[in-house]
Amino acid sequence: MIQLPAALSLFGPFPLGTVAAPAEGAANGIPREMPQVVIEQASDFFGELNDAEILLEYARFDSPPYALAGAGLAIAVVCGLTFARLVQDRLEAWKQDRLPLLPLARRETVLPYVGLLVGVTLFIGASLQVFGFAAGAALLVAFLLSLATAGALWVQLVRLMEQVEAGNFKAVDFDNFDEFF
Repeated sequence: MIQLPAALSLFGPFPLGTVAAPAEGAANGIPREMPQVVIEQASDFFGELNDAEILLEYARFDSPPYALAGAGLAIAVVCGLTFARLVQDRLEAWKQDRLPLLPLARRETVLPYVGLLVGVTLFIGASLQVFGFAAGAALLVAFLLSLATAGALWVQLVRLMEQVEAGNFKAVDFDNFDEFF
């Protein structure tokens, strides 16, 4: 009989923390080493699963990265609302005091816009990873998509502000892509 510490007795139905060394595990009546006994007892919990299947049972929370997608969405919403409020305040200041709308690329408006870009990139990239894309490829595709969209929206917003300042504001036609570039 091999005497086990009390904490290790939880691995099996052995009374008083003892383990009998089976005949195939002992050579010439010499008991097996303690770690081997513990490993064999622990492996009984997983039945016929191999090492890879056991690891899949204990997959990390960020595989797929739901937390990263949630964080990206939160960043995008907060930065988007901040950017929208800054543009709205600038339009209100222009209406009341005729303060200049342009240049739009000031530090206080660019930082929330970049935060919006980062948040959308993280959200799209993590969402693509949920569907099986590799992390690097998903983030690259998400960044390129976000950058193209953010660039087009920035150009459109600058053109709209130029029209407002010039006094010849017209309705935006999102179906005509020639106006974007």
